[in-house]
Amino acid sequence: MLNLLKETFRGKRVFLTGHTGFKGAWMLQILNWLGADVKGFSLAPEKSKDLYNQIKGDDLCYASVIADLKDLHALQGEMIRFAPDFVFHLAAQSLVRRSYEEPIDTFVVNTIGTAHVLQAMRGLEKPCVGLMITTDKVYENAERGIPFREEDKLGGYDPYSASKAAAEIVTESFRRSFFHPEKYEAHGKSIASARAGNVIGGGDYSDDRLIPDIVKALENEEHVILRNPKSVRPWQHVLEPLSGYLLLAAKMTTAPMQHATAYNFGPEADDEKPVEELTRIFLRAFGRENHYEINESDANPHEAKLLLLDSEKARRELNWRPRLNAETAIAWTADWYADKTTSAQDKCMRQIENYFSNL
Repeated sequence: MLNLLKETFRGKRVFLTGHTGFKGAWMLQILNWLGADVKGFSLAPEKSKDLYNQIKGDDLCYASVIADLKDLHALQGEMIRFAPDFVFHLAAQSLVRRSYEEPIDTFVVNTIGTAHVLQAMRGLEKPCVGLMITTDKVYENAERGIPFREEDKLGGYDPYSASKAAAEIVTESFRRSFFHPEKYEAHGKSIASARAGNVIGGGDYSDDRLIPDIVKALENEEHVILRNPKSVRPWQHVLEPLSGYLLLAAKMTTAPMQHATAYNFGPEADDEKPVEELTRIFLRAFGRENHYEINESDANPHEAKLLLLDSEKARRELNWRPRLNAETAIAWTADWYADKTTSAQDKCMRQIENYFSNL
């Protein structure tokens, strides 16, 4: 896979939305390492402590544009002037709890923002691969314990999940209306969407996310508070879905009509873990295994208790599979936060090189 990715992205132009975020900063480093020229388009980092600035992200970009995805005119101008070979749309309001507080903004950013990216791609006068990143939460979840497949019904209880399901519908609409695979020779655009689960990894400082909450509690010598200890999630290291996105985009360059569809990227079916177990494994690495408390208050907003993905399609069509089991992913994440002497960029690059060299 590594040779394929280097051959695909070396010297190519990649337009990356959300490059200042957690996943975006990891993706930026990988693309830079593969030899791509990256133009980022994103809001400024929200936190005073963030991965993008820790890795000196501006130095890794061909250009870094700090702008709002809701500004279609700015987005179109930046994309058309750059004339990318690839578009990776990662920018999002990605927090479930915040979506209850800011539902309108969540729908505008996640749904209309995706439409803006696709509309901007219509102005490109060259072939381009576009990958719209959504989430495993796009499915109508009756919590029956059956892993979701790509053709399952879309839905969403909370505004975040619903906004991402709507983004999938927007993507499919643009694909049928303007980028139909059967008319690829006319428009030259191959559009896919990618659905991945709860990612963990070093450098995540977001609010209301499990690993950042644990790290914050450790730094403050406090107990971790768990809202939904029995909730099962398809936890995976951030490098797992990112490798899937890159592989899918590479395959789309050679089979643009075949791969213009949706793909799940999740862990093995028997590797999902509940929140409490992940917390204990992570805390164990710091000698604090039982330093957590459970607060299952009725006042907590609704979040799905059970969420599983079926990634057979990615295995069959892309030859992608997860490489790190949950315990290894947790260990890599704990090691990243525990190492206080190595720079953030060096810690990330060490794990990137380790992961991709073993593919």
